[in-house]
Amino acid sequence: MIPHDLLIVGAGPVGMALALALRGSGLDIALVDARPRGAARSDPRVLALAHGTRLTLQRLGAWDGLPVTPIRSIHVSQASGFGRTRIEAAEHHLDALGYVVRAGDLATALDERLRDAGIPVIEGRKVAHLAAGEDDVTVSLEGDGGQAVRARLVACAEGGVQGGAADIDGRDYGQHAVITLARPADPHHHLAFERFTPDGPLALLPCREDYAIVHTASPRRADRLLALDEREYMDEVEQRMAGRVRLVRVEPRLRFPLALRYRRDPVGERVAWLGNAAQTLHPVAGQGFNLALRDVWALATTLRERATGEDPGSATLLDRYRRARRLDRRATIGATDSLVRLFSNDIGPLNALRGAGLLLLDACPPLRGALARRMMFGARAWP
Repeated sequence: MIPHDLLIVGAGPVGMALALALRGSGLDIALVDARPRGAARSDPRVLALAHGTRLTLQRLGAWDGLPVTPIRSIHVSQASGFGRTRIEAAEHHLDALGYVVRAGDLATALDERLRDAGIPVIEGRKVAHLAAGEDDVTVSLEGDGGQAVRARLVACAEGGVQGGAADIDGRDYGQHAVITLARPADPHHHLAFERFTPDGPLALLPCREDYAIVHTASPRRADRLLALDEREYMDEVEQRMAGRVRLVRVEPRLRFPLALRYRRDPVGERVAWLGNAAQTLHPVAGQGFNLALRDVWALATTLRERATGEDPGSATLLDRYRRARRLDRRATIGATDSLVRLFSNDIGPLNALRGAGLLLLDACPPLRGALARRMMFGARAWP
C-alpha cells in the first residue's frame, strides 16, 4: 500500500480548506470523514469571519458568490457600568471589519471547490486508531473489516479536543450559549453588538436580514431562556441591550456548554491537530474559526515551502509549523480567555476598570485601530 503524503481527518470547513490550500502542491492528498459526503452543508451554526479570513477564502477560490453579510460597525458596551466604544470599518478604509455566514453555506462553497480539484474523500468512515511509524502513520478505519490507510502526515480536523490530562489544558466557564436568529424591527445597517453582562457576553451579529444571537448565561439561566416563549425571550434580549434593538420574530433556540480546551502542543509524531481538534474557544469576539483558518494557511505554507524531497511528516517540518503558530495561537487563546473572565462578573472595581478601558478605546483611534487589526489578522497584526 503506497501511503498518501497527507491524510486529512475531517471534511468540515477546516479540513476542506487545508486540502484546497495544498491543491497543485504536488502532494498526494485525501480526506476521510465519519459522515456522508456533504453532511457539513446542513450545519446550522453561524460563523463570524474576520477580514483576514476573507482574504484566505479568496485564495482558496471559495469567496465569490458566498452569501455573507458584512459587519461594518461593532458597538461594544457593558450592562453593569459605564463606557462603550464603536469600531468602524471606514476608519480602516475597508468595506467591512468582518462577515457573517452560515456554516453550511461555507461548507457548500468549499465542497464544490474540492470536487472541482478532484481531491478524494473517504466518506462515512470513522477513524478508529492512529499508529505512527518511522516513515508513515497507519490510520485504521471502522467498518468493512477494519480497512487501513497510510499517510506520511495526518492532519486531524474533526471532532473536539481529545487526549489525556498531560496533553490538554483549559477550564469550564460554567456558562452555556443560547443561539438563535431573530428579525429586528428596523434594518440592522450592518451593525454588530457585543454587550458584556454579569452572566457573560451577549452578541448580535447581522446575518442577512436577521441578527444571529449568541446569548451567554449560566446553565440555570439558560434553562430559563429556553423556557420563555418567543415574545418573552425577545423582551429579555431587548432589556439586556438597553433598548438599542427591537425584535419582531425569533427562531427556535439551541444551547451548548462553553469551555476552553486546547492541546498544549498542536503537533505530535507525524500528526498535526487543527480547528476544534486543536482548540475550542469561548465564542466571545468570534475568534475560533478565524484562528483555525490561520493555522490551516500556516501549515499549508510550511508544506509548500519544504525542501525538495523533504518528508512532509518529519519532526523538523512539524517543528517549523509549531514555531510559526506559537505566538498567534497563545495570544488568541489567552485574549479570549481573559475577555471572558474580565467581563463575566459584576464586581464594582472591575466595572469601573472596564468602563475606563472602553472610554479609552473610544477616545483613542490608534488604540482602537490596533484592536481592530488584531481581530482581523491575529497576533501578526501587532507592530
